[in-house]
Amino acid sequence: MTDAPDRSAAALRDAIGRGEVTVRAAARDALGRAASARAGADGLNILLYQDTDLGDRCRSVQDAVDAKRAGPLAGVPVVIKDNIATTTLPTSCGSRILEGYVSPYRATAVARLEQAGAVVVAKSNMDEFAMGSSTEHSAFGPARNPIAPDRVPGGSSGGSAAAVAAGIVRIALGSETGGSVRQPAAFCGVVGVKPTYGRVSRYGLVAFASSLDHIGVFGRVVDDAALGLQTISGLDPLDSTSAAEPVSELTTAVRGSMTGVVVGRPREYFPDDLDPRIRDRCDRALDALRSLGAEIRDVSLPHTSLAIPVYYIIAPAEASSNLARFDGVRYGLRIEGDGLRGMYEATRSGGFGPEVTRRILLGTYVLSAGYYDAYYRKAQQVRALIARDFARVFDSGVHLLFTPTTPTPAFELGAKSDPYDMYLSDIFTCTANLAGVPALSLPIGRVDGLPIGGQIIAAHFDERQMFAAAYALERSLGAEAHQ
Repeated sequence: MTDAPDRSAAALRDAIGRGEVTVRAAARDALGRAASARAGADGLNILLYQDTDLGDRCRSVQDAVDAKRAGPLAGVPVVIKDNIATTTLPTSCGSRILEGYVSPYRATAVARLEQAGAVVVAKSNMDEFAMGSSTEHSAFGPARNPIAPDRVPGGSSGGSAAAVAAGIVRIALGSETGGSVRQPAAFCGVVGVKPTYGRVSRYGLVAFASSLDHIGVFGRVVDDAALGLQTISGLDPLDSTSAAEPVSELTTAVRGSMTGVVVGRPREYFPDDLDPRIRDRCDRALDALRSLGAEIRDVSLPHTSLAIPVYYIIAPAEASSNLARFDGVRYGLRIEGDGLRGMYEATRSGGFGPEVTRRILLGTYVLSAGYYDAYYRKAQQVRALIARDFARVFDSGVHLLFTPTTPTPAFELGAKSDPYDMYLSDIFTCTANLAGVPALSLPIGRVDGLPIGGQIIAAHFDERQMFAAAYALERSLGAEAHQ
């Protein structure tokens, strides 16, 4: 029996549990849909590696299903971003310097998916080392948006977002440093969620900027994302930044009313130059929340305008330190040169692409003697002010914030040659990473046939409240969210 492509992750799991669909059939169907969508290098280029030999994995999950020991994702195919460690497929981070590298261990998030019965069918394309907003900076070529193949899918987790949008899987993992789950979710018309910093273990996520990195989840609908996030959340002794906060039941957060919930509308996220069509879609979403009983209140996050410059000091600084390990000595690419120093230079020059090189140079500069206090320390001080803005608003009685996810719909491939123009794609998302608060993007409509996302932001560890609003808004908008 085969899987229905429009079946939710929970519905597929239940169908497998009833014997209507086999685990093997669900995995084969996912790979079949990848072939139909031309997800490989000869088409959309959204999947870098596909696991066509799933026999042992499918058998073990099917045995658990038959023995009534199935987990909450039993038999559900999933796609994993290429910077999250797996033992069955390479983890190359979209880079030549790690091309073909297979990790000896799994990321905790992957282990928890597999313990819940999920079947990893592919690794997705990404901007090299997660540095980019379009998945054009992959060493293996740019990815394309399945809704409009002449457009980008967003980044850096564009491959995972596109895999969900193309109907290959219902759940995929991505990573976030400044919006790299929510921005591609908005561009591809799917749901993307970044949890509170510490909610999901970063063990096995190849580090970009450790104080900003998160593992996030894509879902075709809110329930898919809730099920995926709930599965991978929780304390992990292998990650010292993992939080001991209890994990809420996210899939039971469904509510028909928003009575008593105060939703803030931050003025800084609705500037005068915001595309009026995006503003209109956001206003309609806020009206929908109001009609469900929510109170909409204008609020201010006054340091928002400083987020992009702060982010592009802190993130490259941490990246320059984290990427120092890729030197040709321990693993990955090695290009021989004149002595040890020559080997370092040849390996890193040949292995890293231009965007990664640009950020390493910038990060090394801001950490250098004479510039550390002027740039890095000052950026950390402003970061604290940004986090304080969120804390002040949430302490004032506001439960959630609603904003646009991105200032534009998906742009054309090659349209942004200026790096700063590309960086501005994350102008509404990077603040949540700097503050460590959870945030979610869901579809709220289309502009010129291209998806637009609305962003819901909650206080630290209040993912349940965030998902409750997302469920309610998704139900209220209905088909309008995709029109």
